[in-house]
Amino acid sequence: MQTESIKSNIVSSLMWKLLERSGTQGIQFIVQIILARLLSPEEFGVIAIVMVFILLANVFVQSGFNTALIQKKNADEVDFSSVLYLSLGVATILYTVIFFCAPFVAKFYNQPVLTNVLRILSITLFIGAVNSIQNAFVAKHMLFKKLFVCSLGAVIISGVIGIVAAYRGMGVWALVAQQLTNQLTVAVLLWSTVKWRPQLVFSIQRVKSLFSYGSKLLASGLIDTLYRELTTLIIGRVYSPSMIGFYNRGQQFPQLIVANINGSIQSVMLPALSACQDDKKRVKEMMRRAIVSSSFLIFPMMIGMAVVSKQLVLIVLTEKWLPAVPFLQISCLTFSLWPIHTANLQAINAMGRSDIFLRLEIIKKTVGLIILGITLPFGVYALALGVAISGIIFTFINAYPNKQLLNYSYKEQLIDIMPSLFISITMGGIVYSLNLFSFNDWQILILQIILGVSIYIGLARTFNLESFNYLVRTIRQLKRKNEYS
Repeated sequence: MQTESIKSNIVSSLMWKLLERSGTQGIQFIVQIILARLLSPEEFGVIAIVMVFILLANVFVQSGFNTALIQKKNADEVDFSSVLYLSLGVATILYTVIFFCAPFVAKFYNQPVLTNVLRILSITLFIGAVNSIQNAFVAKHMLFKKLFVCSLGAVIISGVIGIVAAYRGMGVWALVAQQLTNQLTVAVLLWSTVKWRPQLVFSIQRVKSLFSYGSKLLASGLIDTLYRELTTLIIGRVYSPSMIGFYNRGQQFPQLIVANINGSIQSVMLPALSACQDDKKRVKEMMRRAIVSSSFLIFPMMIGMAVVSKQLVLIVLTEKWLPAVPFLQISCLTFSLWPIHTANLQAINAMGRSDIFLRLEIIKKTVGLIILGITLPFGVYALALGVAISGIIFTFINAYPNKQLLNYSYKEQLIDIMPSLFISITMGGIVYSLNLFSFNDWQILILQIILGVSIYIGLARTFNLESFNYLVRTIRQLKRKNEYS
């Protein structure tokens, strides 16, 4: 009964997290489409450059402590309060550094507007420090229903403000207003709905204890963020902010889908796996289920999106964004592997092995930088393709420790994902053939989506895929549960 209760709690939490991610990302996606039609690729590129520095600073502000709070079994009010005050102190130091360095960043990229944009958007460091602790409390106690309400409200309010500002001709400042409002609204709504409040206590001993785990995640996060955003920095310096805009818009569509599914699984997996970290067999079962289920959902979406990419960009973003199509297709390959990365890495974190996590990051980024150096002379599209190739290699690197930790081998993982991958590729090939017919963009896109969904579900039923049957059973169980509740 206890196992069934845990499973029910995990599934319920996952569903609320999926609703939160899909709801907020769906609205955000619509907002971004409207803004992309109103604003130029260069204005999106300016924000992309600024966000690199803010993301890097946020790694230090959060310092891996939020994950450490979730992973620690007996984390209490002293732990949460101490981490909050430390994070706010670090945010103050980093904001001061960014404030005075902003003019040099603007001069380096030959974009004077970067100075004020960077200074104002960096205010989110303080808001992010509070949000990270609130999110850790939410995840620790599986309060994802409350997070759903807060996140949805924030994205609606900030979206309206951003669109109105863009209509009024505020340009890049419309994007600044949207970002600031979103972060601030989430913090205010969480504060009013989640009962956690910081206490006037600070324990250096607790901080040191959490830092022994979180410090490795800090280093890992810094390496990962710097590596991921290095491409943006290079494109902005070597090419132009407009090209960054195309690169980021190309990532937008696949990232929206994967962030919803992968982010939901990641948020629920860590506390769930941490709760049973002493039972390796149980951890392996949960990890395998996450890989099988997420692959079944992600693979067809990414392959299908790559196939319909041109029509999608023309209809949604208009012709001025066509240079984003190759980036979109390459990004579909990159993001399709994210759930497999997440499941392997979250299992390692849940087992308390942040030391292994750090070693993996160093190895992966060394390999990634070598590939980056090789592809850089061949142009911006080769650069993006190199990122995708790195992602494939990283999949094997991330999976390696779990051969020993959980007895989950490469062969087992490949067997788990191959059925979904095979029928996804089959579906993609058939759907692509519709491009040979003389239909307009709307007609082709609608036909491709309908045909793709029908073929994929039909093949899943024909081959009796375990992942398909599991998802059907889970949906039916949730439906019965809601009927009786």
